[in-house]
Amino acid sequence: MKREKVGQFAVPGFLANGVCAGIKKDGKKDLALIVSEVPATAAAVFTSNLFKAAPVVLDGERIKKGKAQAILVNSGNANAGTGDKGYENALAMSRFASDKLGIRDKDILIASTGVIGMDLPVKKVGAGMSRLVRGLRSEGLADAAEAIMTTDKFPKIASRQGIIGGSEVTIAGIAKGAGMIEPNMATMLAFFMTDVAVDYRALNKLFRRAVNRTFNAISVDGCMSTNDTAIILANGLAGNGIIRGESSSAALFEDMLSGVMSELATLIVQDGEGATKLIEITVKGARERRDAKKIAYAIANSNLVKTAFFGGDPNWGRIISAIGSAGVAVTPERVNVFMGGVPIFSGGRGAVNSGKKLQEIMGLSQINVNVELGMGDREFTVLTADLSFEYVKINAHYHT
Repeated sequence: MKREKVGQFAVPGFLANGVCAGIKKDGKKDLALIVSEVPATAAAVFTSNLFKAAPVVLDGERIKKGKAQAILVNSGNANAGTGDKGYENALAMSRFASDKLGIRDKDILIASTGVIGMDLPVKKVGAGMSRLVRGLRSEGLADAAEAIMTTDKFPKIASRQGIIGGSEVTIAGIAKGAGMIEPNMATMLAFFMTDVAVDYRALNKLFRRAVNRTFNAISVDGCMSTNDTAIILANGLAGNGIIRGESSSAALFEDMLSGVMSELATLIVQDGEGATKLIEITVKGARERRDAKKIAYAIANSNLVKTAFFGGDPNWGRIISAIGSAGVAVTPERVNVFMGGVPIFSGGRGAVNSGKKLQEIMGLSQINVNVELGMGDREFTVLTADLSFEYVKINAHYHT
């Protein structure tokens, strides 16, 4: 494995690459590999969908030991809904990587994304493995980010650097996702690399907390996939004192990790299939955080609300209808709704406002909606996108 100078999106001790193995029909990159030069501490979060793809099942078994050294990903085929053969193909993918890398098979995690229900052309994966491994390099993360894309319009990559325990540390991540984006998680793949030294219990806890605040706080279309996977590898090469439990070092690490995740989560929503607007919905004044979350998602996942944003219509009636449908007891007269800081609903009726100002707000590419319930002090924010003609076009023809 070739080691080169660390670049902007590189992490010390990690190599990556992405190639075309012929899984996609359009000749674009479809096979990615991320490798730590030493065994790393690992943690992961997977979809809560009951119809889990074969790679999710395999990774769920392997991640229990809290160690891994490589992540192999294919796009263009989800290897989901493929029964026992799908699981066998997932194992075959892992063995291909193990043989070429010379590392233990059980230290390799895999992921797949694409069309559901079709057998993975695993021979193409095997045929492309030599080129994939041969091209591994410290600055190859951009190629890996490109290779995991499906309907994404652009690759998603982010990184942070900082000082923890007197040592310079780096965190970088890549993600894909544009449709079927809904919490717990979505048709989203996200992979993170860091040279921070951290034990498994701390890594697992901090990683899950960061996921809940970022990737589990976005929605493009309210649909949950079978393949959602987020993995982090921490190889410890930064030489900082090992992070254990809650500490100032843990807080610094969590802040950096959340920053990378937040950036990627925002890019996913901005790249929502056919999306033209990024919409931030914040619900405040709830009795419980879960109540604020229910209402925020009721608004974010309302097709009537999403199409109104696409059409540039400040239709507050659709927003309050979504609030009232969330199953949370609220007092309508206490509810205040703002769009871009402009009041649109207050005291149980539409607020007097400037129609011209609202039209200007609706023409923006990013719009903030704030709901104040007046019931407590809990809040929740979700990022979503509008629903356009292009979304229907993309998903009506995706299988072919």
